Amino acid sequence: MSDENNRPEFPLRAAIVPVTPFQQNCTIIWNEDTMAGAVVDPGGDPHLIRKALEQTGVKVEKIIITHGHIDHVGAAAELAEELGVKIEGPHKADAEMMQNVELQAQKWGIGGVRNLSSDRWLEEGDKVTVGGATFDVYHCPGHSPGSVALVNGDQRIALVGDVVFQGSVGRTDLPGGDHNALIRSIKEKLLPLGDDIAFICGHGPMSTFGQERQFNPFLN
Repeated sequence: MSDENNRPEFPLRAAIVPVTPFQQNCTIIWNEDTMAGAVVDPGGDPHLIRKALEQTGVKVEKIIITHGHIDHVGAAAELAEELGVKIEGPHKADAEMMQNVELQAQKWGIGGVRNLSSDRWLEEGDKVTVGGATFDVYHCPGHSPGSVALVNGDQRIALVGDVVFQGSVGRTDLPGGDHNALIRSIKEKLLPLGDDIAFICGHGPMSTFGQERQFNPFLN
């Protein structure tokens, strides 16, 4: 992310592991000096996530959830128990959704998932640490009532779940969805943080807030 003369205090690296039939971006993010990190949105296929952890050598400190849909939480309970770590996020507005994730699984024909809760619900203004790096929490309802985005201002990187994508935004036709609220979340909370912030989203390729401000048809 920088040259040796301008090395960030907490150099972060990330690996994306596509999981579930929805090809959801489970993200492993870590401090490359200490190898301490987190698993973000482990939506399913825990064997693929375990393999990626083995390949990267990341020491998982916690699991982070951006919102409660099954393709983002399906493997969270299993991995948290196996790794002996806690779950942080999303906002408590998605609590009921996560407590009924087995019903979501039946609807989509997905097996092997467990209902779950969070060890720490996140609120607007909270901070989450990953490998010593600090992410600011933004409550961004619309795709789901409890969606959150996490932003590290120092390294200009964000984890946005299904709030915004390259060229698109999160769907709002699921229970609790609200298109107007989603657009407000993006325009009022995320875009003002800076055009140069790159983001990892829940599906598809990375982008920047500036690229989406300029080219995303849902934001114009």
